[in-house]
Amino acid sequence: MSESMTSASASSGTGPATAARVVEGHKSFGPLQVLKGVSFEVPPGSVVCLIGPSGSGKSTLLRCMNLIEELDSGRIYVNDRLMGYRETAGGKLERLDNRSIYAARRQIGFVFQLFHLWPHKTVLGNVTEALRVVKKLGRAEADELGLAMLRKVDLLDKRDDYPSTLSGGQQQRVAIARALAMEPTVLLFDEPTSALDPELIGEVIDVMKRLAAEGNTMVVATHEMGFAREAADQMIFLDGGRIVEAGPPKQFFEAPQQARTRTFLTRMLGERKS
Repeated sequence: MSESMTSASASSGTGPATAARVVEGHKSFGPLQVLKGVSFEVPPGSVVCLIGPSGSGKSTLLRCMNLIEELDSGRIYVNDRLMGYRETAGGKLERLDNRSIYAARRQIGFVFQLFHLWPHKTVLGNVTEALRVVKKLGRAEADELGLAMLRKVDLLDKRDDYPSTLSGGQQQRVAIARALAMEPTVLLFDEPTSALDPELIGEVIDVMKRLAAEGNTMVVATHEMGFAREAADQMIFLDGGRIVEAGPPKQFFEAPQQARTRTFLTRMLGERKS
């Protein structure tokens, strides 16, 4: 999408054309090129699933979208606004100050592999901490919103428990509630079930399916092919830091165009059946 189209959309009053957009994203760690010109769009209310082998760049891409890492080159937009930078009259990018970057990151919720809950806070305290510290809500207002989010992930009865007493699946659902409470434009999920025992995966997937059905905008790095087939609007297969193939789930799973995609899906779907 051209910059002129983006500006026209933003000024027309019709809302953003995309919830999130990555344009020619490149990222290296030393000599290792992790992202090699990745571009894709996330329409509002859609679910984009990123799949690919370990080391393909999925986690790095999500971390760059949330400005945890910064692209070496390329651009990231949320609600058609450039993230982390401003563009000068000469077309160059200037990095924003840290305060502005922190403010921009509030638009993006991030659910990590390993929960990252505060062990000394209750379940409700974990969900409401950012509401009180970042959004400056009073306790009553933060608690009301926090309880609503816990109800959404079926953990209202655990409000006064501590993370150490919860299962891995319950802890991940608390992390999802915490991300939802900030009312982000887009939710990023980085392999949210990879650290869970197999019998606990289903409870997290069920919550994510409900969020997708409710119209939440989501970008999900996952190995759960069943979830991707059922919930995704768009599939993206990454390998070696590049997008090998992208398309709607039916086409992607039933008639992949690239040999590398077919090989990967054969292996992944075969493993799920065994």
